[in-house]
Amino acid sequence: MNRATRTHMNSSMYFPSMGAAPFFKVTVFEREYFQGKCMEFTSECCNIHDCGMDNIRSIRVESGALQSSSFLSAARHHTSPLHLFLVSVSSSAHGEQPSAGDSSRWVGFEHHDFQGQQFILERGEYPNWDAYSGSLSYHIERFMSFRPIYCASHHSSRMMIFERENFMGRCTEMCDDYPSLQAMGWFRPEVGSMHVQCGAFVCYEYPGYRGQQYIMECERHSGDYQHWKNWGSHCQTPKIQSIRRIRH
Repeated sequence: MNRATRTHMNSSMYFPSMGAAPFFKVTVFEREYFQGKCMEFTSECCNIHDCGMDNIRSIRVESGALQSSSFLSAARHHTSPLHLFLVSVSSSAHGEQPSAGDSSRWVGFEHHDFQGQQFILERGEYPNWDAYSGSLSYHIERFMSFRPIYCASHHSSRMMIFERENFMGRCTEMCDDYPSLQAMGWFRPEVGSMHVQCGAFVCYEYPGYRGQQYIMECERHSGDYQHWKNWGSHCQTPKIQSIRRIRH
């Protein structure tokens, strides 16, 4: 097994809401089940080809977030492939808390330069494409770029969702995990715009944390997502029907 360590950013990552740079570490492998050439990263990679690897087929996030209890419950009881989404969550399932320095999580992208489908990568092991593509309507067998993201404690996470674009129409504040927006009172299957006040969230196309994933961060775009087309280059619809926090 060939191993290398890379740090690609010219300066340390700094998040104003944290006041200091968090610790990030991920190991990526060229073949499934942690085989073949591998590299460690402590910062973003905009094109894995530039690092001498052909693709990424398995990942080990060695510092990262814990899944929230409501997400784990939905994963255990849902019939979709979501139970494959994260295969090493025993610590979170048993209530283990991360250490003070263990504060990173990552987002992977289908294409280089952070384009295409998004995959939230939280602490654990992803031995093959099923493990990180999870509940997508179609499977992606590799991804080409990735970067770390920052999230708040579960007590601090806040986001406003709006009925229409440019923060217009009816709105409501999100501060928890919502496996079904309509069940909690949101009156339509679409969301026009969002403002992340603190932390980061994953928004899903369908109830039960299924379908396309969109990562919304306070530290990106100043937390303002004025139009659903700002959610990602892969976004083709404003449909959002479940939301969960990405948290320590």
